[in-house]
Amino acid sequence: MKTEVLTDLHRLGIGGVAIGTAFENITDEQSFEILQAAWDAGIRYYDTSPWYGLTKSERRFGNFLKEKDRSQFIFSTKAGRLFHEVPESEVPPTMWKNPLNFDFRHDYTADAVKRSIDDSLERTGLEHIDIVYVHDLSEDQVGDRYPYFLEQARKGAFKILSELRDQGIIKAWGMGVNKIEPILDCIESADPDICLSATQYSILEHEDAVDRLLPAVKKAGVKLVSGAGYNSGYLGGRERYNYKEIIPKGMHEKRARMSAIAEEYNISLIDAALHFVLASDEFVSIIPGASRPEQVKDNAEALQAKIPYDFWQELKAEGLIYEKAQIPTE
Repeated sequence: MKTEVLTDLHRLGIGGVAIGTAFENITDEQSFEILQAAWDAGIRYYDTSPWYGLTKSERRFGNFLKEKDRSQFIFSTKAGRLFHEVPESEVPPTMWKNPLNFDFRHDYTADAVKRSIDDSLERTGLEHIDIVYVHDLSEDQVGDRYPYFLEQARKGAFKILSELRDQGIIKAWGMGVNKIEPILDCIESADPDICLSATQYSILEHEDAVDRLLPAVKKAGVKLVSGAGYNSGYLGGRERYNYKEIIPKGMHEKRARMSAIAEEYNISLIDAALHFVLASDEFVSIIPGASRPEQVKDNAEALQAKIPYDFWQELKAEGLIYEKAQIPTE
């Protein structure tokens, strides 16, 4: 039976990609400071994955959270890859700047999901996991093997996660992907509760999600969490977009114009980006990552920022926001 796991207390969470050394080699000490800043700012939703840093991020989250009162926070991680330790010379090339010595394979069978959850509990030292996302079951990650792995998940991951939820072992499950199609495919054949939609819905790019994703999840009673809501730092001025160095055509101009309008209203485009995502009825949380404690504090302050309604009206009037997209009403 579906349950509402994330409440208003969890509208702002923290994601674990950066702590997994995605963009720079963050040390254990730095990761602890980032997570401490999140806790001090009142953030009580923590999301990571064994994929991030080849289990490094998950271990770091666990080292921090296992000392906290388990009833005081929501923790989500992911399943879909299994990891085994290898010599340093055999660590595969990945996006991580300083991963641990592990290799992996994709596996969406029921047995693999159960083992993945057990491995995550052991790595983190936590008593239970609240939300499990089926991770990277998407063409951008598994290529032309997507139909094969989707069928594997339909018979395995989807069924076992529903059983674990119904048994009370986890509270909720869903997809954790960078594309729309896998979420739609999952909804067609299973009963997920909540999905982590990364790179699909931001103030810069959201038209496809408004037309196809949001109506589907609304009809199915599925909620969404926003990953990469700042387009992997692009909205903050970084020259990377959705984890890649290739910037889509026209995006520089769009960002520049939005930034100029934000300056006219004396607001931050990052603040506006956060409020834009949360204005959608389907999104219950946004989980920006952070490479420094200051970024966490900025995100917490952004949640309290007041964005003038005229700002949103101007963006819509110039066609910078899709006319069908929800905007904040206050």
